[in-house]
Amino acid sequence: MVSSSQPLASLTGIEILKRGGNAVDAAIAMAAVLNVTEPMMTGIGGDMFALVYWSKTKELKGLNASGRAPRALSLDYFAKKNVKQMPQFGMEAVTVPGAFDGWVALNEKYGTMKLADLLAPAIAYAENGFPVMEKTAEDWEAEVDKLKQNAAAASNYLVDGRAPRAGEIFRQRNLARTLRTLAGGGRDAFYKGEIAKAIADYCAKNGGFITLEDLAATKHDWVDPISTTYRGYTVYEIPPNGQGITALLALNILEGFDLKKLSAQPERYYHTLIEATKLAFADRNRYIADPTFAKVPVTQLLSKDYAARRRALIDPNKALDSPPPGDINVGSDTTYLTVVDKDGNAVSFINSLFDAFGSGIAVGDTGIVLQNRGSSFSLNQEHPNRLEPGKRPFHTIIPAMVLKDGKLFMSFGVMGGAIQPQAHVQVLVNLIDRGMDLQQAIDAGRYRFMSGKSVLMEDELGASVIERLLSMGHVRGKPPGVLRSSMGGGQAIMIDPVSKTLMGASDPRKDGMALGY
Repeated sequence: MVSSSQPLASLTGIEILKRGGNAVDAAIAMAAVLNVTEPMMTGIGGDMFALVYWSKTKELKGLNASGRAPRALSLDYFAKKNVKQMPQFGMEAVTVPGAFDGWVALNEKYGTMKLADLLAPAIAYAENGFPVMEKTAEDWEAEVDKLKQNAAAASNYLVDGRAPRAGEIFRQRNLARTLRTLAGGGRDAFYKGEIAKAIADYCAKNGGFITLEDLAATKHDWVDPISTTYRGYTVYEIPPNGQGITALLALNILEGFDLKKLSAQPERYYHTLIEATKLAFADRNRYIADPTFAKVPVTQLLSKDYAARRRALIDPNKALDSPPPGDINVGSDTTYLTVVDKDGNAVSFINSLFDAFGSGIAVGDTGIVLQNRGSSFSLNQEHPNRLEPGKRPFHTIIPAMVLKDGKLFMSFGVMGGAIQPQAHVQVLVNLIDRGMDLQQAIDAGRYRFMSGKSVLMEDELGASVIERLLSMGHVRGKPPGVLRSSMGGGQAIMIDPVSKTLMGASDPRKDGMALGY
C-alpha cells in the first residue's frame, strides 16, 4: 500500500511494488514524481527525512538528509548589513540541498532497484507532461508574483507569465534533463559534477553563497529515532534538528488527561489540546537546534516528570498567553508519503522546499528550485539555533511511525510547516482516545496554534465549540492565506495487528490518495 498527496505519485509507487520493488524503492520513485507534479512543495533542491522499518530485523532507523548553511554565510554578514532577522526568501535564505543525497542513501542501504529505474517515471512525466491537479493549481497560482521575481523560476514554472490551470498539461523538459543526468551519474553528478557546477556557478553570478565545496561536503546521517509512550503505543520521531520532539512533548502532557471523557465536552477537549501544544511549542522554540553545534536536552525534555510539571501549568478554564519554556539545565510547503510493502517493510518519508517554491529561485535551466530552509535560523547570538557556517537549521518536516507491542502499527505524517507536530498529535488522539478509524482521524477538523493566544480553527470544530473557546481566551487567528492550506495534509498506512490487512488514508485537504493491491 502507498499513500501520497498526488495520484500519479501514488500510482507510481504501486507500479514499483508490483514490479517487485520494496517500500524504499517505491518511496524514492514517488518522491521523484512529486518533484515533477508538485514542484512548489518538494524537490531535489530541498531536504528530506525518513523513518524506515525493516520487518525481518524489526529495526527502525532514521535518515536525516537536511542540508547545511553555506560556509560563506555567518552572523557577521548580517550584522554588517544591520539585518536583525533571517530573510524569508532569496539567496540569503538558501541552504545546501540534502534531498538527493538522502534518496541515494536510502537506495544504497535498502533499495533493490537501480536509481535510474526509480527516476524513470518522474523523467517521463517531466518530459511528456502531466495534468495539473486542482489543489496544486491553487497553490501554484498563489505563487505567481514570487516566481516572477526570478527570471529562471518564471521561465521554468510559469506559462506566459501565469500558473498552469487545473487540468492543463505541464511539461518540465529542463527538470527532465537534470533528472536524466542524475539517473546516469548518481550522487556525484549532483554534489561534485555537472549539476553541482551549475548550482555553484548560478549562485556565484546571482549573489548566492553555495560553493562547490559546500556541495561536495554534503553528508546525510543515519540516526536513532526518539520516542515516547502514549497509552501503550510507542510513537517515534526523528531527533533534532527536526521538530518531531514537539509532538512527543505534547503527547506526554496529554497522557495525564482523560481525553476520552473530555471529548464529551468538546470545548474542554480542544482547550486541553491547544494548551498542551502551546507548552510544547515554547520548548520547541527554545531548545531545538543542530545537535552537532548545540546541546539539545532530549532526554530531559521527554521525561514523564518534566511533562507532569508542564501539565500543571494548564488552567482548565483559561488560555495561556505565551508561556515560557521549561527550565532545563542544558549544559555545555512539503510533501509526505508512506509505503508498506508485501514483506511488512515500511517507509515514512517527507521531502520539502519549506515555503512554496522555496526561496523563489530556480537554478538557471536545470529546473531545480532552491529551498529557503535557512530562513529558520536565528540571528540572535545567544540562541542555540543561531546561524553558523556548515550548520543545519531548525527543521519543520517530520516523518512518524507508531509501534504497538513491538510491532509496526502505523506509518504516517502530516505536511505543512508548524502544523506538523500539532497534527501528528491530533491524528493520534483521534485514533487512540476518540476511537476514530484512520480516514476519520485524518479528516476531522483541526486547530493550528500560531503564537500567544492565536489559534486557527477549522469550521468543522463547530460554531458553538469555537465560540466557547473564544470565551476561554483563545483568539481565532487570521489564516496566512487559505485556511484549508494552513492545516496541512496527512497520509497514513495502518497495519491490522491480527489480520495484517493494510488500511490507508489520504487527506482531503490535498489532491492525494491511498492505493493498495
